[in-house]
Amino acid sequence: MSGTLYLVATPIGNLEDMTYRAVRILNEADLIAAEDTRNSIKLLNHFEIKTPMTSYHEFNKYDKAAYLVEKLLAGENIAVITDAGTPGISDPGEELVRQSLEAGITVTSVPGACACITALIISGQKTRRFAFEAFLPYDKKERERILKELQDETRTMIIYEAPHKLKKTLADLYDALGDRRITLCRELTKKHETVEPTTLAEAIDYYRENDPRGEYVIVVEGMDPEALAEAEKKQYDEISVVEHVKMYMDKGMSKKEAIKQAAVDRGVPKRDVYNEVIDM
Repeated sequence: MSGTLYLVATPIGNLEDMTYRAVRILNEADLIAAEDTRNSIKLLNHFEIKTPMTSYHEFNKYDKAAYLVEKLLAGENIAVITDAGTPGISDPGEELVRQSLEAGITVTSVPGACACITALIISGQKTRRFAFEAFLPYDKKERERILKELQDETRTMIIYEAPHKLKKTLADLYDALGDRRITLCRELTKKHETVEPTTLAEAIDYYRENDPRGEYVIVVEGMDPEALAEAEKKQYDEISVVEHVKMYMDKGMSKKEAIKQAAVDRGVPKRDVYNEVIDM
């Protein structure tokens, strides 16, 4: 009988956020797969957990996952932890879960601290719908692509950033999104935790004179849906109704489908569009 893979959340700053269940599972597991064993040994020592560890991180996640799956199939129970927070959320874990499920292994979560949710609920931003972006890509082209996708995002956006890259990220967000309301959450759950509602422009000005310190979560307001809809309508003002319908037909739509979509784009009844293109 195969073992169980446990994804165990650990504190993101305050050790009191460690759950009783997390301590028990880490004690009972046969092996702990840790993102950084040098960092995790401090946590294990604090809670007097003696379970052996092995490293599992971004740079060995494929081969090491296969190794861990073999151990799970042999009946061992393995707990996965990261440096802080919930495994699989901008941290190693996703690949191991995928391989484990494909092998028929039971996978379960031991929930706890998660920086993105912690920041969202104290940000004062809308919480019903949100998009988690983690760290923006370092590659210039990929970063530009992601930022372009975010321009029309109506959900609240959550972004992680290290202190030495915060200024650039704020500037890139301003260039891509314009000035938006944001909440800067710093050092979450720690002694010097700060939650600062501001705007991108104000934050950029502030950090021209002040050095960022600590780990940041940037919570950015999404674009207003009504403003987005109005902007989308305006982009079609420069082309005629016939050109609008032809644009969709050139993409492979039938005339009927093209008329329907053009009417939606322009915010007018379908029959109005049909009357203008009836002889097309």
